[in-house]
Amino acid sequence: MNAESCVFCKIVRGEIPSRKIYEDADIFAFHDIHPLAPVHFMIIPKKHIESLAHCELGDPAMLGKMLAMAPRLAREQGSTDGFRVIINTGRVGRQEVYHLHVHVIGGPDALGPMLKRTKG
Repeated sequence: MNAESCVFCKIVRGEIPSRKIYEDADIFAFHDIHPLAPVHFMIIPKKHIESLAHCELGDPAMLGKMLAMAPRLAREQGSTDGFRVIINTGRVGRQEVYHLHVHVIGGPDALGPMLKRTKG
């Protein structure tokens, strides 16, 4: 997928509306349109990067900024007692939009198990 057809790139460019919660020169954060919890937003790089597997040695500052902003934004959105950060990567990782994104999920109550454990 290229930046022209990428839905998240279109959100960054303002071509698709979003409920923005943060923006700076490098990253953009907005509410998920299908939230899994009372607090569920995404942080994305403005630069089109297909997935975490496509990050390069020049990307650590942007990746660090994405993760470093998560606590502040989570608190501002109402997750004052913890939250979960998820980066789905590729087909096996169940990535749905092929633009790197960090899900931040939380709320006032405890979240369910991280993954369903299988016996074995």
